[in-house]
Amino acid sequence: MSRKAQTWDNYDPAVNEIILAPTDSEFLDQLIPVLKDATTTGRMGALVQSLSQYAEDREGDIERIGLTKHEEFLASVNQLQQVREGTVALTAEILDLNQSIQASTEKLAEQKQALVNTRGVRQNITEVSDALEESLQILHAVNNAHELIRKKKYYAALKSLEDLQNEYLVPIIQNKYTSQFKLADMIQKSIPSSQKAISEAVMSDLNTWLFHIRESSQFLGEVAFFHTQTRRARQKERAEQNEMLGRFKLNSAIELVFDENNDFDVLNNEELQIDFTPLHEALHIHDALGQVDRFRAEYAATRRQQKDLIIPSTENLFANDDDDGLKALLESVAGFAIIEKATMQRAPMVRSTLDVDELWDSMCQAIIRIISKSLEAVTTAELLKKIKEDIALFIQTMEGWGYSASAVNNFQLVLFNKYAEVLQRGFGEDFQEIVSTDDYMPMTVRSPEDYERVLSASFFDENPPEVTKFPTVLPFSKMYPMCCINIRNFASQILEFTRENFDHPNVVDETLRTTLDRLLTEIVCQSLVERLNSQYLGQIVQILTNLEHFEVACRELEKLLIQARSSTSAGGPVNLNATALFQSHKKTAEKRIFELVNSKIDDLIDTSDYDWLAPTPPTQPSGYMVTLTRFLENMMVSTLLGLPREIKELIYFDALSHAANKILSLPLSPEVKKINPNGVAAMALDVAHLTEFVSKLDNAFMLEQNLDELQQTVALMQSDNHDEFYDISTRNKKYGRVDAMNGPILLEKLTQTVESPPKLSAPLAMQFSSRFGLR
Repeated sequence: MSRKAQTWDNYDPAVNEIILAPTDSEFLDQLIPVLKDATTTGRMGALVQSLSQYAEDREGDIERIGLTKHEEFLASVNQLQQVREGTVALTAEILDLNQSIQASTEKLAEQKQALVNTRGVRQNITEVSDALEESLQILHAVNNAHELIRKKKYYAALKSLEDLQNEYLVPIIQNKYTSQFKLADMIQKSIPSSQKAISEAVMSDLNTWLFHIRESSQFLGEVAFFHTQTRRARQKERAEQNEMLGRFKLNSAIELVFDENNDFDVLNNEELQIDFTPLHEALHIHDALGQVDRFRAEYAATRRQQKDLIIPSTENLFANDDDDGLKALLESVAGFAIIEKATMQRAPMVRSTLDVDELWDSMCQAIIRIISKSLEAVTTAELLKKIKEDIALFIQTMEGWGYSASAVNNFQLVLFNKYAEVLQRGFGEDFQEIVSTDDYMPMTVRSPEDYERVLSASFFDENPPEVTKFPTVLPFSKMYPMCCINIRNFASQILEFTRENFDHPNVVDETLRTTLDRLLTEIVCQSLVERLNSQYLGQIVQILTNLEHFEVACRELEKLLIQARSSTSAGGPVNLNATALFQSHKKTAEKRIFELVNSKIDDLIDTSDYDWLAPTPPTQPSGYMVTLTRFLENMMVSTLLGLPREIKELIYFDALSHAANKILSLPLSPEVKKINPNGVAAMALDVAHLTEFVSKLDNAFMLEQNLDELQQTVALMQSDNHDEFYDISTRNKKYGRVDAMNGPILLEKLTQTVESPPKLSAPLAMQFSSRFGLR
């Protein structure tokens, strides 16, 4: 450590010491500090004044001494003069030396100041270097954090920022007097923005991932549907090998146990891989930032937006008459929901059961709304069946992921009712066409193969193919087996529609029953009844035959409906209104046959034109009678051939009764005033011809009873003793069937007068013969 230079307040003592210095070296040693001090302090004038004062004092002393000691004074003066000269010379030297010393001192001061300045700069440089080194360490840590962000190592970046705070920033900030305080404070204030940058970067990656999974949702749903179809096929194969397994549905505990070895991950397979790392990383980062609640809310909002994006804006899924639009919608919803369920399983902090179920319910409602609106344009049963299959596949897939599909499952009732309506309309048109284009002739089958097809389709099994000769004629017309085929197809399509994942058996059974009943009553039976207005007896007879077989078919159909009924449906018999309706309208057809037959009989008998006062007796039956018996015969062997025997006998019985009454009314007509024996003979000959015809028929004994009144009336008119009629005992024996009122009227008209016959012209004779079919 350098010694501090001495300073003088007054140079007088210093000058005395310098002058009294014993040697020159001491003189210089004492003089030089004084000169340095005078030069440094700028008091050179004071030093010169002190020296001048010292010289004047010595001169005064010299003068005082000279006055007292002259010689000595002179000698002293000389000596003093010499001293003075020496002093002047010395002063000059001193001045030169002073100048030299002053120049040297200034240079030395400059050098010392430069040294001091250099040492300060060096100290500053050292301090700045240390500060820069510490700052560089801080900046390196900051840059490292941002580099980690760029490398998408977000958690490492977050950890780096935390270490930066703990190791550098906090200690520096706590000591406010350090040179790095401002830098540390600035960086500390930038930490939240860096954390925000990390949060935004990780959210950007997460949004990219969310966009990717949204774009992959439909394909994920397609893969899930394919996996469900594969499980279906395996379950069906197991059910074919073991009927007991057929009672267990897809996703049941039994099915899952059997299928547990066929492990397939729809989220990670050869076709598709869904990596949840971005989600886990984002959750980890926000957890570290203490922002889990905000992250959960932002994620939920994003998923709600994505949910809205997968729901189509238009409500016409079937514009192209196919189900491609519905498939795409269901696949997208399924993929979205599967991602939600997987997210809930992998990151329960992000998605809760309540969040997932809320989104699922809203998507189900959207699906139902869009399909319901789009169904208005669907008119084909085939498309509705595809829609049902798509929905069933969707339900089974989502139930496999633990979702409740009750809303969509219940919507299948709407779809089923729409399908039944469209199917009924289509089959109704087919039935209407079958009924309207039928020839109403007994159906002819020409080969065993055709016969087998008719037997398998219709409810008819009278003769087995092996004992049947071909060609063979069946009693019903072709409309009957065709309607039976349509009935079976209708029932088959209804049951096929509800076979896969349809949990409403009671609705199916009731809809099938009521729809079939409506088709049979409102279309088939009603159409047949409307055609009963026909004037063709053969058509009416065929309609009656068809009604008979349709009644049988309805009874068989009731049995089939019981067999096809689900085991979970309510028990009890199945009754079709069509059965009773067909049975009832058989009577209507029979009455119509009676009407047509009786009308034909009336028309024939109305052409009788008896000559009740004929001049000559007849030689052969009347033409109308011959035509009448021929008509009855043809009706038996051809027109009524296909009817059951009891119906044929009933028709014959009624026809003969009506014919007898009509013939009996001829002589009772008010226009007939008189009847001679030739007129009675003509009527008797016709009655005999009719009686002979009836006697040859099957069950003639019963049928002949219808002719008793007519026969007894003719016998009464031919009797010579008319008084027997008025004798009650005799009348009861011989004329018991003769009406008590009609008998006297006829007897009053009888006369024995016979006029000569007029001659007929040839043209009139030919006309008569032609009219009555005579040759």
